[in-house]
Amino acid sequence: MDTNSKKAGLGLFRATGIYVGAILGSGILILPAIAAKEAGPASLLAWGLLLVFCTPVAFGFAEMSRQQPDAGRIAHFVTRAYGPRASAVAGYLFYFAIPFGAPATAVIGGNYIAHALGGGRETALLAAALLLAAAFASNAVGIRMSSGIQLVLMILLVGLLALAVALAVPYARAENFEPFAPHGYWAVGGVASLLFFCFAGWEAVTHIAGEFRHPERDLKRATWLTLIVVGSVYIGVVAASVAVLGPGLPGSEVPIAELLEKGLGGLAAPLTAVAAAVLTFGPINTFVAGASRLGASLASDGVLPRALGRGAGPGQVPAVSLGLLAAMTALSFGAAAAGLSNMQFQIGAASACFTAVTAFGLLAGTRLLPARTPAWYGVTVAAAVMVAVLLFSGWTLVVPLALAAAAVWGGRRVRGPSGSQLLPFGRRETTTIASQLGEVRPEATPALPPALR
Repeated sequence: MDTNSKKAGLGLFRATGIYVGAILGSGILILPAIAAKEAGPASLLAWGLLLVFCTPVAFGFAEMSRQQPDAGRIAHFVTRAYGPRASAVAGYLFYFAIPFGAPATAVIGGNYIAHALGGGRETALLAAALLLAAAFASNAVGIRMSSGIQLVLMILLVGLLALAVALAVPYARAENFEPFAPHGYWAVGGVASLLFFCFAGWEAVTHIAGEFRHPERDLKRATWLTLIVVGSVYIGVVAASVAVLGPGLPGSEVPIAELLEKGLGGLAAPLTAVAAAVLTFGPINTFVAGASRLGASLASDGVLPRALGRGAGPGQVPAVSLGLLAAMTALSFGAAAAGLSNMQFQIGAASACFTAVTAFGLLAGTRLLPARTPAWYGVTVAAAVMVAVLLFSGWTLVVPLALAAAAVWGGRRVRGPSGSQLLPFGRRETTTIASQLGEVRPEATPALPPALR
């Protein structure tokens, strides 16, 4: 039995593919331009520094998972370390981040579609609205994308970005790197916080650790391979964008399409439009699925109105929670369309929430792992890095702070999480906030699309 189970588990490269897919996402289609607008060519430093800073984060989660491969999912660590109210805080941070992140992600796809059709802002907004409507409609009828399709989407994204870089290299110009830091080097820190939208997902290894055939051997290997792939893709795309597009990069809404146009001409626009539509729909669809179930679980535990808990059972559609998410997302999208908000703020707010959840999980590790061991020092450093990145969020930090306060207030009514009992390292006998929070990153399971970033 053990032998067959091991054979059925995840090998190194399959697991690495899942892990890479949890990090790479549609944010790379626009964030090189936004980062260049804020920090100029020096934004390349922000991408590089964030990759370096995320190394202890990645290995911190890997070590926690290696020691407890069957504990599973970041929320179990949080619950074990800090209790059910902490799970409520983490749940709020994810659930209410969706109305910020989903519209921004849809607009990314909408801009590429509008570029292909020769349309303007109205076309982009219409396309984005259709992407959002499709994602919520598919969840309302219970449609789920297969793991095979989701992995194909990840491979498509990597292939598209690699092609863009390869075609653009001959057009690179050294003078496009000057002036290197037109807004000073302090701007690099602010950009790094915004860019975490593209780097969130390192906790994915906690979801799949128990599925490895040889977790003791392959967890660290998969982490190294993921860092190499993600780093190569991100640094390659950003460096090519700066070197080729130069002063035009900060004002571009479709930088990847413009890179591809250097080598493919008119074929680039429809190619990137189709890819962008698929790559933005997939993450929105999956994140809405996880968040709507999470909202129902929060309601069952009494930290959201009880009515939101309808449809929380296995195989059911959490219609009320899904409806609330749809209404909040529509309001957020409407505010952006009316000019009352912008995509950069929405990405920043979602990024701050994801950073806070990541920091929360690492801080749990400082309490759960044996003190003053190499693993404990690793997660301590990683937690400090994430807190530092979070502090650079600027005024978007108000969003996770307000959500945390609301969760604490709502959690005052909770004596225990849905009558469940804690098992070692946070495992539970029944479905609770913690087990549902494991679904806030459903793409980090074997059914994995690119992350919503």
